Amino acid sequence: MIGLDTNVLARYYIEDEVDAESVKQRKAARILIEAGRPLMVCKTVLLEFEWVMRGYYSFRPDQIEAVLRHLLSLPHIHIEDRGTVEQAMSNYAEGLDFADALHHAAYAQCESMASFDDRKFSRKAKRLGLKPKVDVPR
Repeated sequence: MIGLDTNVLARYYIEDEVDAESVKQRKAARILIEAGRPLMVCKTVLLEFEWVMRGYYSFRPDQIEAVLRHLLSLPHIHIEDRGTVEQAMSNYAEGLDFADALHHAAYAQCESMASFDDRKFSRKAKRLGLKPKVDVPR
């Protein structure tokens, strides 16, 4: 099994062929990912990949979700802690920030999660009825 770095996923999914090296890397990423060999993507790479798409390439949330759902649909790609990632994707689709959604999903066995992010995270999590609840320490 081969573990994939963020830059391999970016070259595969993002068409920004600005120079000869990026064209070469995009071709290599396609060959690697489309060969059907067992590949793995860890949660930290997914987190960074979402940030790259959103922060650097200005992808909209629906575009990011489509890319990540496609990646999760590839049968030869093993996703670290897939259940947690799938739960995070569901909460992301409901409006949570992807990082918050991934953190929250990882705490599924906890009674609650503490965060000082009241407006963008805690209130949304409460409105969505997410478990565990997100508390703001006072």
